Amino acid sequence: MTVAVAATRTHEFAPGLRLEVHRPPGRSPGTVVYLHGGGFVTGDRTTDRERIRALVAHGLTVVAPDYRLAPAATFPAPVDDVRAAVDWVRAHPDETGATDGAVALWGASAGAVLAALAALSGPTAVQAVVSWFGFSDISTYSARSPLEAALLPPGGPAHALLGVADLAAAPDLVREASPVSHVRAAAPPFLIAHGDRDRMVDIAESRRLHDALTRAGARSTLLVLGGAGHEDPAFDDPSSIAVTAAFLRSHLQTTTRGDRHE
Repeated sequence: MTVAVAATRTHEFAPGLRLEVHRPPGRSPGTVVYLHGGGFVTGDRTTDRERIRALVAHGLTVVAPDYRLAPAATFPAPVDDVRAAVDWVRAHPDETGATDGAVALWGASAGAVLAALAALSGPTAVQAVVSWFGFSDISTYSARSPLEAALLPPGGPAHALLGVADLAAAPDLVREASPVSHVRAAAPPFLIAHGDRDRMVDIAESRRLHDALTRAGARSTLLVLGGAGHEDPAFDDPSSIAVTAAFLRSHLQTTTRGDRHE
């Protein structure tokens, strides 16, 4: 689906990194920072433009930044880039057309991992997070049976993110780069969506993050797309985008009215 936007502009927000600002025709209650997937090794700000514009059609400004990719850059570099993009958004309200400094994060696959890490660890305060089919615990996501280890090639997204070949030899790094390790009661509200036929990232990863958030006392909603696989077209169905937009608008508008999440 192609929709009209008031403006799509490109800006540099960090050395060598650019972002695209997609604005709706009117004012937006806040800004959504969208983080693309690609296993931490591929993709850029132009990835998923149709998905982004579908959300813009619901009256939300969406900013799509680049982030540094492996193998040239590894954790925590891409998380730092997400934080830099959020800082740029808050420093440029005239560019985003938002009525307030409210910011939400929305990520798909690898982007979902970065969104969760940026929101849960460190100083970045955002008003909401949408996580689509990302992993939450590297120790469980990367676990393989002896048969899988023999049949499947070495490495994968977690290895690319961390830049290490043997995850077992870096338990502290694995823990630090796993979103579940940073869950706390003061976490922003999460909308977590996953397909129950995902063969790349098991739905158990999203359930694990959802359960950890709710146990900690944070707000989390888990949306299961029946029959959907990884990066399934069902996620871009108008009904899925509408649910995502309603969640984001609700929390961004609440912040605009003065109930800011910190």
